[in-house]
Amino acid sequence: MNKNTPEQLWKPSPAFINNSNLTHYMEWLFVKRGLKFPDYSELWKWSVDHLEDFWESIWQYFEVRSFTPYTRVLSAHQMPGAKWFEGSTLNYAEHIFLQQNENHPALIFKSEQTDVTEISWSTLHAQVTSLRKWLTDQGVSKGDTVVAYLPNIAEATVAFLATCSLGAIWSSCSPDFGVKSVVDRFLQIEPKILFTVDGYQYGGKPFDRSAEVKELIAHLPTLEQVVMLPYLNKETSIALFPKAIHWAETQREPDASLTFEAVPFDHPIWVLYSSGTTGIPKAITHSQGGVLLEHLKYLYLQNDVKKGERFFWFATTGWMMWNFVQASLLAGATAVLYDGSPGYPDLNELWTFSEVAGINHFGTSAPFLVACMKKGINPGKLNDLSELRSIGSTGAPLPPEAFDYVYKKIKKDLWLCSMSGGTDVCTAFVGSNPLEPVFLGEIQCRGLGCALYSWDESGQEILDEVGEMVITKPMPSMPVFFWNDEGNKRYLSSYFEDYQGVWRHGDWVRITDRGSLVIYGRSDATLNRQGVRIGTSEIYSGVNKIEEIQDSIIVNLELSGGRHFMPLFVVLEPGEKLDEALVKKIKTQLKNEYSPRHVPDEIIEIKEIPFTISGKKLEAPVKKILLGMEIGKAANQDAMRNPESLNFFIEYAKKIEH
Repeated sequence: MNKNTPEQLWKPSPAFINNSNLTHYMEWLFVKRGLKFPDYSELWKWSVDHLEDFWESIWQYFEVRSFTPYTRVLSAHQMPGAKWFEGSTLNYAEHIFLQQNENHPALIFKSEQTDVTEISWSTLHAQVTSLRKWLTDQGVSKGDTVVAYLPNIAEATVAFLATCSLGAIWSSCSPDFGVKSVVDRFLQIEPKILFTVDGYQYGGKPFDRSAEVKELIAHLPTLEQVVMLPYLNKETSIALFPKAIHWAETQREPDASLTFEAVPFDHPIWVLYSSGTTGIPKAITHSQGGVLLEHLKYLYLQNDVKKGERFFWFATTGWMMWNFVQASLLAGATAVLYDGSPGYPDLNELWTFSEVAGINHFGTSAPFLVACMKKGINPGKLNDLSELRSIGSTGAPLPPEAFDYVYKKIKKDLWLCSMSGGTDVCTAFVGSNPLEPVFLGEIQCRGLGCALYSWDESGQEILDEVGEMVITKPMPSMPVFFWNDEGNKRYLSSYFEDYQGVWRHGDWVRITDRGSLVIYGRSDATLNRQGVRIGTSEIYSGVNKIEEIQDSIIVNLELSGGRHFMPLFVVLEPGEKLDEALVKKIKTQLKNEYSPRHVPDEIIEIKEIPFTISGKKLEAPVKKILLGMEIGKAANQDAMRNPESLNFFIEYAKKIEH
């Protein structure tokens, strides 16, 4: 593994640094606390060594509004069970409306069927006010659950903010989720209200979800009211749906008073879900205060989002990045929403949208950037991206060649913010900061207040070597609990089974002596070759450079008698054939770029890669199936985008001598 300093791709100018929110925060620390830090590294070290001082400084710097004072910053340090800012009462939605400013829109929205629409802060305020009044009239109050089966549309934002203002608990799934998948999630939390659409358009095709909505209503016995938004077909009859009223009925009282329920710091704000690939999804519950502090910190200081800027992340309501986009409103930014396929009519669509909407911060997934690269899309040439100053990437490790692509084909003077975190904390553990350069293939830094390290197998901290990603101290946005988790059993087994009191996240990471990081994929999907551990991201990075291959998935099987078998499964571009020449090309690429250990034992063509609904490759379930596990135990097919893709692996497993 090459540990030499990689190529520097971008360096912030002195003006960029001086104008950054992080610099202003550091100046405030000096004035108010007498603290001076020469660089980000020292600031990060202080933030984790003096955890209470750091988070109190975030509270004070951002002037968090609390109805009652807190007694201590952190009164219990254990994980799980840390108690933050006890005694305080606040409301996340209130802090969003404190940023109300009529000089710029609150929301910008576009779908495949519609042009760009701007929603002013006053309109957002009126819609949230009216919906809040309607919810109150239905008896919804603090602690009740409200769920949504909605696309990434403005009404979803309105419904979330109205719910949050009451101290009720929000949860959402996108309408591409199947009924069983949604029921597995929502049934756990006993919702009182459901917001839904009749269908949506994706990739130029209509998807009528009327039958699914009726079935969903039938399977959620605690529902008292359903709010239907005719989205696919404006003429959809509301009478077809039990307990349903039209969205317009919730918008009758825009002049009502918008007030905010004071809730304790650790009061639930929303429920997010694990992928559920091996069972019922975990209902991960975050606190109002915890995500408020974390999102203020991350959006302002790590992402440098400024008031009036336009913040976009391609996401659906079933992915935590949708919640992260709502958080951009905390920074006084305009939240930019898009509903549709990122590849329709082609992969330049979102870049064109970036120009039209004047996006300053463009967020997406690493696979999207790789797809644009492989298709030869040249966004910088095809579009005016002069307003764009950062690109965010998450969802999977971003390979070095995609870093190159961003700077060569999108924009040279651009801040690439590669980040990695999780639904578990609704933020990034590692990501960006505006004070330091971007190096090829590396994430810039560990997040402030995040005591993240790389540990070897004996639990010792290591530097510049690959190890387990662990977090040794609590963060405010860690889950307050999992729903219906008696004795915290699932919570403990998810993060704390390997190291008592230390969060093991399940990623394989190398931290450099410069403080930057490289993530090599999930540690449970690590490839062990002759005692050497290889990250799947290295294989994918090498294979991505081969133009005949569209996508791939790799696993390593530990067989009887100490045998190992590492097959690589590839999806070819249309018209390509997996002949001897292409097999040799793949093997040579991996051997020359990495090592002979990276060369697969066999290369097999498949029609499609198995994905979760949120777009993650199912490496661990594929491995289990190939080792002979029954499909029902290896994977929850209801949590998959394409469950039929597993059929190939079931048949292929029969050929393997276990």
